[in-house]
Amino acid sequence: MSGPPAAPSRGHPIHKVANERPRVPRTIGGISDALHGSRRAQFFAELLQAQQGPELDGVMTAWWGRAMLDTDPDREHVRAAAEAGTLRTTTMDEILRRRQENTVP
Repeated sequence: MSGPPAAPSRGHPIHKVANERPRVPRTIGGISDALHGSRRAQFFAELLQAQQGPELDGVMTAWWGRAMLDTDPDREHVRAAAEAGTLRTTTMDEILRRRQENTVP
């Protein structure tokens, strides 16, 4: 495979549909299974210190995102493109413009 990852088709969602199972379940077990070594230890350290409620939710959300990135099948391709300076980027203005174009009136 060569070049940067292809941009999603216009008007098509980039997220999985609600009934599909995520690559990493959004559970303590799912997240810890996706992390390795010191990252798993850091996750548990933060988890054990968090109070139930928004603080715990924040830890789970942050680490779920990291676990999803760590298990991304295109991770090495994206890293190589970033290091080569060929990773496609965009601006917030462009993202907002696309969102407005795809909004159904």
